[in-house]
Amino acid sequence: MIPQTFEQWKHCIVNECQIRLTKEFANQRLEVYKNKQHPETSRFIQLYGEQHLNNIITWFQLI
Repeated sequence: MIPQTFEQWKHCIVNECQIRLTKEFANQRLEVYKNKQHPETSRFIQLYGEQHLNNIITWFQLI
C-alpha cells in the first residue's frame, strides 16, 4: 500500500520498517529526494510518480 497521508506514511516508516524518524535522517533523505538527478530519486519517480515524491518531501519536512 502506498501511504496517502502523513500518518499512514509515518506508521509505515516507524512501525513496519522500524526506522527512527530523526531530524538527521529526514535531512539526509531530503538531500536525495530534492535532487531529481540523483539515481535513487529518478528510480523513485519511475516507481511511484512525481506526486508521491512531492508528498514524501513534504512529510520529511514535517519531521
